[in-house]
Amino acid sequence: MSNVITLAGWFVKREHGAKRVDCVTIRRVNIQRQSLTGMLRLLVTAVVSLLLAGCGSLVTIVTATPNETQQAASVVTSAPTDVPAQTSAVTSTRRPRNTATSVSADSTSTPTLKAVKATAKPSRIPTRTPTAIPSTLDGLQTVRPADLPDEAQQTLALIDSDRPFLYARDGIVFQNREGILPKKSSTYYHEYTVVTPGSPDRGAKRLIAGSKGEIYYTEDHYVTFVRVIR
Repeated sequence: MSNVITLAGWFVKREHGAKRVDCVTIRRVNIQRQSLTGMLRLLVTAVVSLLLAGCGSLVTIVTATPNETQQAASVVTSAPTDVPAQTSAVTSTRRPRNTATSVSADSTSTPTLKAVKATAKPSRIPTRTPTAIPSTLDGLQTVRPADLPDEAQQTLALIDSDRPFLYARDGIVFQNREGILPKKSSTYYHEYTVVTPGSPDRGAKRLIAGSKGEIYYTEDHYVTFVRVIR
C-alpha cells in the first residue's frame, strides 16, 4: 500500500513538474514571439519610413521641376527685355553726340573747319620730270606735243580718239613722194588736216601718222617735217 502511495506521489510530482516545465517553455516561447513581433514592427516601421522618405524626395523633385522650368522661362522671357535696354542705352549715348555735333555745327562751324584743315595732311602730287628727248630722229628735228600749235594738238587728240574729222580727206594715204620721211610701204602713212585760222581751204598744215604710231608735223605742205615725240 505504501508503495502505491509513493508511486502515486511520484506520478503527481512528475506531472506537476512537467506542467511547470510546459509553463516555462510556453512563457519563453511567448517572450520570443513578443520580441520577434517587436523586431518585425521595428523593421516594418523602418521600411515604411524609408519608403515614405523616398516618396517625399520624389515628390519634392517633381514639384521642384516646374519651378525650375518657370525660372528658366522667366530667364528666357527676361532676355528680350535686356535687348531694348541695351538699344536704349545706345540711343541714349548717341543722342547727346548728335546734339553736340549739331550745336557745334550751328555755333562754332568755322573753328571745326579750321581744326579739320589743321589736322589734314597735305597730299603729295607726284611731279614728273620730263625725260630728255633726242634732238633729231629719223634725220628730222624732234618736238613735243606741247610745242605744237593748239590746232595741231586738237588734230592729234582726234587721231588718238578716232573721232570724226573736220574734212572728208582726213585719213587718206600719204604716199611720201618727197621721200623726206623714212621709206615704208605705200599705205604706211596717213595724213590729217591741221586747221589754219583764216584760211578758206584746208591750208598747208598737216599731221602724218605712221601705222606704228609715229607722228610727223609739217607747216609748209610736205616741204619740211618735224618728228613729234610722245
